Amino acid sequence: MKVIVSLLIFSMVTALIPPGLDTLKLNQIQCIGSHNSYKQAIDPALFAMLDRTDSVMFKAIEYSHISLSDQLTMGLQNLEIDIYADAKGGKYAHPLGLNLVKGQPPYDQAGVMNEPGFKVFHIQDIDFRSNCPTFSGGLAELKRWSEAHPNHYPVFITMNAKDDTIKRPGFAIPEPFTGQVLDQLDSVIVAGLGRSRLIIPDDVRGKAKTLEAAVLAGNWPTMKAARGKFMFVLDETGHKRAAYIAGHPSLKGRTLFANAEPGTPEAAFLILNNPVTDMLRIQAMVKKGYIVRTRADADTKEARTNDKRTFEAACRSGAQIITTDYYAPSTFFKSPYVVSFDAGKYLRLNPFLR
Repeated sequence: MKVIVSLLIFSMVTALIPPGLDTLKLNQIQCIGSHNSYKQAIDPALFAMLDRTDSVMFKAIEYSHISLSDQLTMGLQNLEIDIYADAKGGKYAHPLGLNLVKGQPPYDQAGVMNEPGFKVFHIQDIDFRSNCPTFSGGLAELKRWSEAHPNHYPVFITMNAKDDTIKRPGFAIPEPFTGQVLDQLDSVIVAGLGRSRLIIPDDVRGKAKTLEAAVLAGNWPTMKAARGKFMFVLDETGHKRAAYIAGHPSLKGRTLFANAEPGTPEAAFLILNNPVTDMLRIQAMVKKGYIVRTRADADTKEARTNDKRTFEAACRSGAQIITTDYYAPSTFFKSPYVVSFDAGKYLRLNPFLR
């Protein structure tokens, strides 16, 4: 019976993957992934209180996700993970939001938030429930999933290094992402997944003078060569991006790619979140060989009105990665809005590059 069930599951997953992708380069596909992939819902009692204070703001974050593993098993090829530094541990172990409304479910019963290391959640003290509260735990989950699916196509993971301060009494003040903290991020990823499971800038640059030169020459690996691997991208600009690049021209020795400007040695992956206003730029960058991530929806707006125009623009733009909060319909409001390619697929040949 177990053999039969295993074969049925394999057949179902295989049916979601279009044939002929092995020979394509990483920049020649188009896939769908999730936004804030770790996020659990704010407890209803706390949400109701917050919604009364600012309904526009809090309706924009009224969504949640299934586990990282379940998303990947569905066929999503991209995840987004937000991290907060917590060098000593315990900074985010007792969120203020738990004190604002009585009767909420217990939080962090295992005590993992007291451990030193990066934490994963959306907004300190308010939107703090997470399917992988520690980054090390999330990496362990990804590794287990990868070991169980050793022939999987590459998974793209974008990361926000969050240190924004909420200037209100009682809110935790995040630790800044310095160059040293970003060095630690590299080390944690390699330790958590193993170098053999990673696609890093050095792999793409090869013998080219710069990473960008390699990308413009089409030096992305094939999908076949990238099977079983993960590719991480730092979704930051300004001083955090500069700190990550400093001392690492063309991202030599770095683990993550960067959201670097075209024309710089580190340019390879771009994040352009509005496929409607950024359509022509996305198309131009994709034609040149960059990988681009964009969004199908944001702030629950498209989902509430069942408006797929942004998703359709994202598909036409040629952006290789399209993120959504709705690979499944909302459980918070009534709407048929859901995002996938034809026949419920999440990965395909990039139609813009045919």
